[in-house]
Amino acid sequence: MALAALGQFGRPIQPPPYTRREPSNPRKDDAVRLLGVDVGGTFTDFIYVDDGRVELAKRPSTPDDPGRAVIDGIREFDWRPDEIVHGSTVATNALLTRSGAPAALLTTKGFRDTLVIGRQARPDLYALHPVRPDPLIPARLRFEVSERVAADGEIAAPLDEAELERVLDRIARSGARTLAICFIFSFVNPVHERIAMQRARARGLSVSASHLVLPQHREFERMSTTAANAYLSPIMTEYLAGLDASLASLAERAPRLRIMQSNGGSMSAASAGANAVRTVLSGPAGGAAGGFAAAREAGFEQAITFDMGGTSTDVGLCPGRLLERTDLEIDGIPIRTPSVDVHTVGAGGGSIAWLDSGGALRVGPQSAGAEPGPAAYGRGALPTVTDAHVVLGRLQPGQVLGASISLDPDRAREAIATIAEPFGGDIARTARAVIDVVNANMARALRVISVERGRDPANFALVAAGGAGPLHACDLAGALGIPAAIIPPDAGVLSAAGMLRADVARDAEQGLHITIEPDAKGAVAELSDAFAALARRAREAIAGDGYKRHVRIERSADMRYRGQSHELAVDLPNIRSARAIADAFHGKHQERFGFSDRSRPVEVVTARAKAVAPGFRGDLARGQAGGEAAKPRTASVEWDRRRRTKIIQRAAISGRIDGPAVILQEDTTTLVAPGWRADAHRSGALILRRA
Repeated sequence: MALAALGQFGRPIQPPPYTRREPSNPRKDDAVRLLGVDVGGTFTDFIYVDDGRVELAKRPSTPDDPGRAVIDGIREFDWRPDEIVHGSTVATNALLTRSGAPAALLTTKGFRDTLVIGRQARPDLYALHPVRPDPLIPARLRFEVSERVAADGEIAAPLDEAELERVLDRIARSGARTLAICFIFSFVNPVHERIAMQRARARGLSVSASHLVLPQHREFERMSTTAANAYLSPIMTEYLAGLDASLASLAERAPRLRIMQSNGGSMSAASAGANAVRTVLSGPAGGAAGGFAAAREAGFEQAITFDMGGTSTDVGLCPGRLLERTDLEIDGIPIRTPSVDVHTVGAGGGSIAWLDSGGALRVGPQSAGAEPGPAAYGRGALPTVTDAHVVLGRLQPGQVLGASISLDPDRAREAIATIAEPFGGDIARTARAVIDVVNANMARALRVISVERGRDPANFALVAAGGAGPLHACDLAGALGIPAAIIPPDAGVLSAAGMLRADVARDAEQGLHITIEPDAKGAVAELSDAFAALARRAREAIAGDGYKRHVRIERSADMRYRGQSHELAVDLPNIRSARAIADAFHGKHQERFGFSDRSRPVEVVTARAKAVAPGFRGDLARGQAGGEAAKPRTASVEWDRRRRTKIIQRAAISGRIDGPAVILQEDTTTLVAPGWRADAHRSGALILRRA
C-alpha cells in the first residue's frame, strides 16, 4: 500500500523560501573560478581555483556572523568566484545553543507529547538526578487536530477542517514563526498534511511537513526530525539570503552558491534553506570527503580520516568508501537524515587545559574559539593545546598561522604556567602533559570508529588534516599501530577542499514494508517500481538546482531481518533478483556485526534514491614539493627531550626527510617525530612512516 500511495498521491511540491537565479547548465571545471569555504569554530578556511591556479587561505572566524568572515576573505584576497561551495555550522550551532526560530507543532490528536515521551530511553542509566534536554518545541506551542490515517494509507478519520482553521488561528497568534506538521502515517498517505500545509502557508507561516522532511516510519524520529527542520529553516534561510545579498554586492554577477550536506554531497542554497536539517554535519562531511579523496590520490584505498581544527576533531572510517548513517543525535535531539559516518570529540588546537577538583589535568571540551583564541594568538589568557605546542617549540616564534596570526611565545608560557603547579612548576613538562592528554582523547575517538567496530587500524592509513591535525599525526599513528600517515598538500583547509570536490546530490526516500524471500518476484517488482518513482523525484530535484546532465542515480535501502527493531543502510546497485537484494543485506550485516543468517527473511523498510552530479575533478595539488622556500634551519624543540630539529618549508621538500623535523606551510604545521620519516608523494602529499 505504501508504494501505491506513492504513485497515487504523486510528488509533493515545496516552494523554496527564497529564490535566486540559478544557471541552467552545469559548469565546466576549466571554465569557471571555484571557491570552497569551511566555517569552523576558530578559523574560516578557503581554497580558490582559477584556471588551474590554487590558492589557500585561513582567517579567524566571526562567531557573531559566520558569513562576515566569508565576505571579508573574498574581499581581502580579491577573488572573483563563479561558484562557491560552503560548509555551514549555522544549523549545528543553532541546535547546540537553542537559538533557532520559535516553532510550533501540529500533530494528530493524542500525540502532542511524543516529542517528550520519545523512546523512554535513559542515556545516563545510573544518574541519581538525570537531566533530560528540553524539546525544541515547548508544550504551549504543541497543538493537535482531529484526523487519522491508518497504517495502510486508508482514511480512518477525516481531517476536521473547521478545527484546523481554529488551531491555525491560535498558532498564528502564538508568536511562532514556523510550523512542523507531523500526522500519524502521513508518510503513507500525506493528503491531510498537504491540506494543513497549504492552509498554514496561506497565513504566512514557514512550514516543514513530515512527508517531505522524512517520509519514514517511527513517529518519534519523524516528528523530532521535522521539528528540528522547522526550528532551523528560518535561521538558515535568513543566513543564506544575507550571504547571497552580500555576494551579489561584490560583483555584477552573483556566484552560484552551493551548501554542503551531511551526506557528503552539496545542494543549492534555496534547497538548503528549506532542508536545513540536512546540513547539521556539513563541516565534518567535507573533511571526511576530502580526506578519503586525498588517501586515494596517495595510493591508499583504506583510510581513517582525522580532521583536527581549533575547536573539535572529526574522525571517520573509510574502508574503501565513505560510510553513511541515518541516525544522528545532536545535543540529545534525534535526527534521521543521511550523513557521512563521523565521530566528533571536543579536542582541537584551541581546547582549554584545566585542572579538575581532584587536581587532574583535563583538556577540553571547552575551547578558546576564535575570540579570544589561544593565548599565543595575543588576546587570550587561558592555556590551550596550541599554547603547549608553542612552549615546546613545535610552533615557532615568528611563524604566522593562517597568513594573519603571529605567535606570542611569552603569552603562551604565561598561560601554561597557570596549570603547572601539579608538575612542579615545570612549564615544558606541563606542556608535554597537555599534548599527552589531548592525544589520549583523540586516540579514544579513533578506537571508537575502528577497534570497537571490529576493524584493525593497522590495515588503514591515517589522513591527518585541519590546522592542528598534522601536529599529532605521528603520535596517533604510533599509538594505534597505524603504519602510515598522509598529510595532504592542502591539509590545513582539507574540509574546504572536500567541499569543492563534493558531488551535487539530492535524495528522495520513501517508507515502505516489503519482505524479500526466495522467488519473491512480486516484492522485487514492487521495490523496482518504488526506486523508479524515487529516481524521478531525485532527478527533478537536482534539475531544479541547475544540474541536468551527467547525473547518475544511486540506490540504497534501510533493511533488517524480520523481527529486528533497527535497520542497516545497504547499497543496492543490483535489484534484479530477490537473491541479489538479500545477499547485499547479509553481506552488510556480516561486515557490521560479524554474523549473518541467510535462513531468515529480509525486510525493506525505506527505499532511497540519490541523484548525483559530479563535483570538481581537477587537480588541487599546488606543487608544494620543489618550489622556492626559505633555507632550512635548525632549532631546539622539545620531544621526549630537547633535540636539535630541522625547520623546513614544505615547498623545499622533494624527497625524504628524516625526523625530528618541523615542516611549515601557510595553512598548517607538520611534525615528523624522532624515529619517523616523511616522503614526498607525486600527489603532493607527504607520507609519514616509522624510519
